[in-house]
Amino acid sequence: MKKKLIFIGLLLCYLGINAQEKLADKTKRVKVDGVAVVVGKNIVLDSDIDKFKKELKQRTEGKIDISDCEILEEIMMQKLLAHHAVVDSMEVADTEVNSEVERTIAYFTQQLGSMDKVLDLYGFNNEADLRGELYKIQKEQMLIREERASITDKMDVTPEEVRTYYNNLKESNNLPEFGAEIELAQIVRTIEPSKAETKRVVDKLNKIRDDIENGFSFRLKAIINSDDPAVSGNGPGSGGLYTITRQSNFIKEFKDVAFSLDEGEVSEPFKSSFGWHILKVEKIKGQERDVRHILIQPKISSEELQAAKDTLTNIRQQILDKKITFDEAVLKYSDDKETKNNKGLILNPQTNDTHFSLTRMDPTLYGRISNLKAGEITPPFYDEVRGGAKMFKILLVKSKDDAHIANFNKDYEKIQQLTLEKKKEEAIDKWAKEKIVDTYIKINKDFKKCKFKHNWKKE
Repeated sequence: MKKKLIFIGLLLCYLGINAQEKLADKTKRVKVDGVAVVVGKNIVLDSDIDKFKKELKQRTEGKIDISDCEILEEIMMQKLLAHHAVVDSMEVADTEVNSEVERTIAYFTQQLGSMDKVLDLYGFNNEADLRGELYKIQKEQMLIREERASITDKMDVTPEEVRTYYNNLKESNNLPEFGAEIELAQIVRTIEPSKAETKRVVDKLNKIRDDIENGFSFRLKAIINSDDPAVSGNGPGSGGLYTITRQSNFIKEFKDVAFSLDEGEVSEPFKSSFGWHILKVEKIKGQERDVRHILIQPKISSEELQAAKDTLTNIRQQILDKKITFDEAVLKYSDDKETKNNKGLILNPQTNDTHFSLTRMDPTLYGRISNLKAGEITPPFYDEVRGGAKMFKILLVKSKDDAHIANFNKDYEKIQQLTLEKKKEEAIDKWAKEKIVDTYIKINKDFKKCKFKHNWKKE
């Protein structure tokens, strides 16, 4: 079951996790790759199997041994889902697909530094071709998710089904091992610039705005003045220029202003979590807008930094001296809106609960809390949102569980999820058995020898 769940997790994002290798040398690869399988109108290449195997080995640190035939069957299952998503007229909105494409491109650009480097590394001549390929990749992923959802979304499991599943695993000596986990709560003190510094920034932006309206180049003003790190590159953000839609991965304040202006209009200075901006709409193209902006971030003095740290040091000491509880201190002192009303507990965005796996934690964060016991608190430390808010934090280790074999009472929610996943996979297997019969499938002779779970060979 553990191997199956790893497969599910990887295959749900199959095209995405291999995007880097799939995008590189794609035209050359099509000429030399052999076709392993055709499912409906979907092709699986030999290199798809090799790259998936490589990814699986990296993600499991070589602990899971899976044959090429097993990998191929799981990939065929995804292609079968993709094929029937089209047959069943599943729909995904272009705006959703484009939003994911924007998010992916933003990630690649951030990692590599510029769009030119992204294009060079992945073997594309221009951004339009890259976006086109990413669009196809993302749309297939979303269609697969829609088809799976149509089969399994209404499923649930009863407590008795959970208990039966657990007991079966226990009797077969196959209970899963859950890794070490931790719950963290925080108190955050955001460092705000002084009123005088904020006024300086706003006055400067107003002066730049006046110069632009009197004929000065917005692009040159952006290159000289903007704190946006992309301003001096060659990709998106070069000279302050971005092409955005309402679905683009930009902060709300930025999009609100961009879509409130007419073509050629320059905004008043406005604030976001990144600092202060002015923005000009260069061109309106249907649902898209070419906008150019200048970002200036107010400076924080060393004295202001030290004052924030001293305040948090004092709060921590009050908690240690039992003059106030951590929960009370969160409500009274923390500036973080997301955790303030949840006793400071930090939500894991990947699992949507409060537990973090120690082995998958950010290395910097791991270094701060790995040696702490439940109930202990870190000293104050500096942190900042990338390009945005600056702050000091303290972290409380709310709970800490060592790696252990699954326990029904302690790990009920995890076992419940495993039970539901098993039930869903059984439903997918039943669905596949019926659909394979009337789906065109052609398997290369090199894989005819494989012993598949399903009758892909139709023998």
